[in-house]
Amino acid sequence: MQCSWKAVILLALASIAIQYTAIRTFTSKPFQLCPVLIPQNCGLGAQETDTPFERGCDEYAYFNAFNASRKTHVLVLATTRSGSSFVGQLLNQHLDIFYLFEPLYHVQTALIPRLSHSRNTADRRVMLGASRDLLRSLYGCDLHFLESYIKPAPTNHTTDKLFRRGASRALCSQPVCDAFSPAEANVEEGDCVKKCATLNMTLAAESCRDKRHVAIKIVRVPEIGDLRALVEDPRLNLKVIQLVRDPRGILASRIETFRDTYRLWRIWRATGRKPYNLDLTQLTVVCEDFLSSVSTGLSHPYWLKGKYMVVRYEDLARNPLQKTKDIYDYLGLSMDKNVVDWIQANTRGSNELSAKHKYGTVRDSAANAESWRLKLSFDMVDYTQTVCQKILHTLGYKSVKSAEELKNMSLSLVADKVFVPFL
Repeated sequence: MQCSWKAVILLALASIAIQYTAIRTFTSKPFQLCPVLIPQNCGLGAQETDTPFERGCDEYAYFNAFNASRKTHVLVLATTRSGSSFVGQLLNQHLDIFYLFEPLYHVQTALIPRLSHSRNTADRRVMLGASRDLLRSLYGCDLHFLESYIKPAPTNHTTDKLFRRGASRALCSQPVCDAFSPAEANVEEGDCVKKCATLNMTLAAESCRDKRHVAIKIVRVPEIGDLRALVEDPRLNLKVIQLVRDPRGILASRIETFRDTYRLWRIWRATGRKPYNLDLTQLTVVCEDFLSSVSTGLSHPYWLKGKYMVVRYEDLARNPLQKTKDIYDYLGLSMDKNVVDWIQANTRGSNELSAKHKYGTVRDSAANAESWRLKLSFDMVDYTQTVCQKILHTLGYKSVKSAEELKNMSLSLVADKVFVPFL
């Protein structure tokens, strides 16, 4: 059957009209990503409603009015051997904070096995997407989402494979674990793992919901820009602590801790000759990620306002009480007595003790801040200063020009520099 040209024109006009109507329908009101009104997150109560989504949108202003009563979601953004375990414990000791140590370890081992820091674009995209989704769920106290990454898979929501479970005070105390009395404040990580047996993820989620705030420490996200979607998510009250450390100190610590991975660096230190097949990215990636992340944060983009703070490990090590107070002031939280007691007990140890326990936190913090100067040869330091020049300058770390200057511990290589939170 043949159609006349008039019929064709009418059909075309009808199609245009339908499309226009559809466009107007979807654009007549701006799209809103409305926060999920979770009782423990905003204090609104679990009220029933026939149209929960519309109610959430209508009460968005009401939701914002309760910012003061919302959970604070704290993220310690760091890299390995930068002092992140120490900073994590400063938060973990607070009685109202539910703390998790490196949950992204499970994402990495599940998605990118055998690769500690993949630079492949596709791997990175998959890892970052999964990491953001998991962090969002954990801040909502949905710990069951984490189970899909734990290997072997938990049985009936119980597992003994959660990475560094003993580093979390909440996971070593009631209702999660009954092995210790409330009076036993500082349970050793090893004792927790031995005596608390398997971890019930349902009870862990219950503990999370009972706490007023959630803190997570990560070393598997390279820079703050990778977390923008989380920072801007209105369902979260996210505060980022960007922990940095002198790259020369990070290198020295990694050489001692990851002896197999950094074997060629140890050969360089022992022989004075740089191996031709040395993986220089083990150093350069740290400096590139630091520079990119800190440059973004210190440029004060609107989406980081009130949500970003740079902390130098060296400042924290030299003056732990004052710097911890600065961190808690930024978070808008009070620094309770447990935190103060823990700082006093864990910053006056010996460096020999910290060397024996590579993930421990007991140390002479002030002496440890620049102890790397006695562990690296001058040519290794000189090379690091060359490839990391920009970030050293940005963060206020001084360069040395001779072996004598390097070993002169009376001369600090950390310049006085104040990083004010972007409020």
